[in-house]
Formats: sequence, structure tokens, C-alpha cells
Amino acid sequence: MPPEKHHLELYFSDLELRKLRIEQVAGDASSREYFRVFSPEKTWILCIDPDFGSFPSAHYPFLEIQRLLTRNSVPVPKVIGSRKSDSSILIEDCGNILLQDMISADPFRNAQLYTKSIDCMTRLQSIKGKQDKLPFNRSFDPEKLMFEFDFFITYAIEKPRFTRLQTLELSTLRKEFRKISETLFRKEHFVLNHRDYHSRNILVSKDNLVLIDFQDARMGLPQYDAVSLLKDSYVTLDEQFVSDMQHYHYRLLRANRLTAMDYDEYLYLFDLMAFQRNVKALGTFFHQAYVLEKKEFEQYITPTLAYLPGYISRQPELATAGEIILNTLMQP
Repeated sequence: MPPEKHHLELYFSDLELRKLRIEQVAGDASSREYFRVFSPEKTWILCIDPDFGSFPSAHYPFLEIQRLLTRNSVPVPKVIGSRKSDSSILIEDCGNILLQDMISADPFRNAQLYTKSIDCMTRLQSIKGKQDKLPFNRSFDPEKLMFEFDFFITYAIEKPRFTRLQTLELSTLRKEFRKISETLFRKEHFVLNHRDYHSRNILVSKDNLVLIDFQDARMGLPQYDAVSLLKDSYVTLDEQFVSDMQHYHYRLLRANRLTAMDYDEYLYLFDLMAFQRNVKALGTFFHQAYVLEKKEFEQYITPTLAYLPGYISRQPELATAGEIILNTLMQP
């Protein structure tokens, strides 16, 4: 019996199982597997997450954060059931239309979708909780940001597919990354972040938005999720549109008393955060494409690299690291 059928025995009777049809759903850059389960009446999503079964405590992040977001009226799929012993979670099927799929030539429609996305993002960023509880006990501290920078160095810079950097250049790059990480650690501005708030993690269901892939939520600058949405590796938005959406997000933050920074500081930290986030994404894409041989991720490298010159031109402290990256990855 296929593994997915075995998992379904936990949720459906023998009679129901005979009526079910199962199709694997394309996942993203994670170890989780997803299956769409069809009955004559409705559909569900079955998630097989190896981390669930091996998680050391009962407070599994996906389930903990799903409950938190639901309590705070942030739209996420309902959980039908879960079995840690089987590493499986059965959730509501909210469709397969992504925000990425809805981008069109109609600027008014795009503005509606992105305004809704920022409304939803700010609602999530408004959630407060105890600092010793998930997800408020996790943050984008310098160690986390440097871990992501080092992942990039390992898989995008040091792999033999590219000319290796000289030891001095590599040391310089790490020093610059450390300075950027420390600058971004502004704990007084921290809010809750989804952590992967891009166009492939926002479903559009009957003109409403539903967030997925939220299990890594943590505290950080409010710009982190805004960067993920507006400097997205999967969708390149018009610069004026990005500027309008930045201003809209900032106004919401101020209206909800979520930040005391002025707009110039918002834009400054947005650029630094965008640089870090895009570099982190590049590490993921190189790892997926050239280590795991998932070649579909290769197409996202060039548009992600294309963001870097804009940040470098506006923020001089990004120039040294940015130029090393561009000179290394854009060589023939």
C-alpha cells in the first residue's frame, strides 16, 4: 500500500478509503510532502512532515502557530486531525490558486490583492504573546541571520561550480555579513513575522487570502515579511508599485502602533533586510538546484540577483558584500 494510503487509514474508515483518490501536490524547498485527497464530496490536504514525528516535545510549531493565528483571525487552513506517531497532518483544502498566479496586467486588481496581503500581514504582526512561548521565543537575531548568510556562502560561493573566492575576500564577506546582521538586530522594533511571506505561500480562495507554510514564524523587524512580499524571487513588481505598498505598510504599522521608526528608517532597514533575505534565498536556490538537483529552482537565481544593485546603490554599507557577490556569481 502506498505510504499516503497508509497515512489515510488514520483518518478514514475502510469504506471511505475505497472511494478516495490521491494526487501528490508539488511542494517547495522543504522535506514535507503534500497530497490532495479526493472523495466524491470534497477534498483535503494530507501533509507528511518527517520533523513532526521526531519533534522532541508536544508543542509542534505548525500546530501551535496554526492555533495562534486562528485565534487572532489570521486566515489559515483548518486542521482536521494530526498523528505525531505517523508524522501526518490532515488539513482543509483551500485550493491551489496562489497569489503568484493572480498577478495580471490590471494594476487595480494587483493593488487590491497586495493591499489585502499587507492587511493580513499587519494583522499577523500585531499578535502579541509571552516571550517564553512559541513563536515569540524565536527571533531573527544575529546568529540566525548569520546562519542564513553562511548557508549562502556554502552553497552559492564555495561550491566548485564557481571560482572559489580568495581567503581574504571570503573573510571580508563574512565580516560584512556580520555587520549587516548586527545592524538588523533592532529588538525594540520587533514584531511577529510569518517568515516566508511570499506569493507562493498566499492562497487566493474565493477572493479571500489564506496563508500557508507559517510554521517558522518568529520575531523580527516588520520589514522582514514586507521584503518577502515586495522583493519576491517568484514575482518581480514595478518599482513604483513597490514604493506605494511600502508606504501603505508603514502607515498601517503607525496606525496600529507597531513601530516608532520614521519613514526614512523604515526604508533604510527595508533595504538591509531585503539584501539579507534575497541572499538567503539565493543560498536556498543554489542548494536546491545544484545539490538536490531540483533544476526548477535555477530560474529564480537571476531575478533574485537582479535586486541587489538597487540596495547597493541606496545603502553604501552594502556595497562591499554586494560587489563580492555580484562579481562572483555573475562571472561567466
